[in-house]
Amino acid sequence: MAAMGQWGWVRRGCAALMLLTACSAGPGPPPEEPEAAPTPSPAAAPTPPPGATPSSPPAGPITLTVVGDLMLGRRVAAVHDDPTDTLRHLRPLLRRSDITVGNLESTLSTAGPPTQDDYFSAPPSVLRGLAGAGFDVLSLGNNHVGDHGPDALVETLRAFEGSGIRPVGAGRDLRTALRPAVVERGGVRVGFLAFNAIGETPRAAPGTPGALSVRMPPRTGPLHHGDLGRVLRAVRRLDRRVDVVVVLPHWGEQYTHTPWPVQSLVGRGLVDAGADLVVGGHPHWVQGVERHRGMRIYHSLGNAVFDMDFMEQTLEGVVLTATIRDARVRRVDLTPYRMDATFTPRPLRGAEGRAVLADMGVVR
Repeated sequence: MAAMGQWGWVRRGCAALMLLTACSAGPGPPPEEPEAAPTPSPAAAPTPPPGATPSSPPAGPITLTVVGDLMLGRRVAAVHDDPTDTLRHLRPLLRRSDITVGNLESTLSTAGPPTQDDYFSAPPSVLRGLAGAGFDVLSLGNNHVGDHGPDALVETLRAFEGSGIRPVGAGRDLRTALRPAVVERGGVRVGFLAFNAIGETPRAAPGTPGALSVRMPPRTGPLHHGDLGRVLRAVRRLDRRVDVVVVLPHWGEQYTHTPWPVQSLVGRGLVDAGADLVVGGHPHWVQGVERHRGMRIYHSLGNAVFDMDFMEQTLEGVVLTATIRDARVRRVDLTPYRMDATFTPRPLRGAEGRAVLADMGVVR
């Protein structure tokens, strides 16, 4: 779509977002969804007894690492006995971080026929390797977790039980798809929400499995203020109970370094609602970073592991490592890499690394 068309979406969406985030008079917002309890960290601190003096906020620092799209099926699985071996060169970085997060771009079950021509699945055993690589949270808020239908989606969710990894962004129904994942490290509570704006995976609804979804350009129509409002309210609720809120949108256009303007609109709305960090995925190329009210919005980190070897940019990406201190993201470091012929990412240095960062507008 031409640039004028993209900004047309933004003009219409901006009016909707103003109604959601700025209006205080007139009819109130739609009733909030029944609140699902967050998925807790096993290390969560106990609630102080009544009358106890609240302790000071934790100082930290802790580190949070985020990677892009992980697709561990198809040709990745064909060339590796354990598809998570592709992470061997990144594993020291991932395991060194206090919290590690990624987007699992597939289902973990084939309990139904494929629902689209381009479908991805991986064996549930990959969760063991991902946990061993240091992952604590995986987003399922994407357009491929539903690739084998609702039964396979539910089986995928069940596979996470006992894995040590918390899923976020999809559920057996809308209530559970809205449930945040909360991880506590060093006394710092970090909460995660994820959503899908690309379609294909069914939208979670009462009694219906699916992904938490926001309809928006370029794939699922004009910005839907009801969908976005639901996510913004979830961000506000989460912000009241954790120190740092991270939102993981699956959005945008494939095979371009340029985000759609509506991504900025939605990303800024998420920050206004309480997000401290927004990290997007889906474009399969790295995209730029922007700041809003001091918070960072990363539109795409590129592919982490994927069998897309038909162009150079789909083999490139970055690992994001954020340092959190005093309940704020104080610093972000980016580690660029390129996948080799076996879809194994290898960190880049020098001019090659700087070239990947330059595609994000980052100059070193």
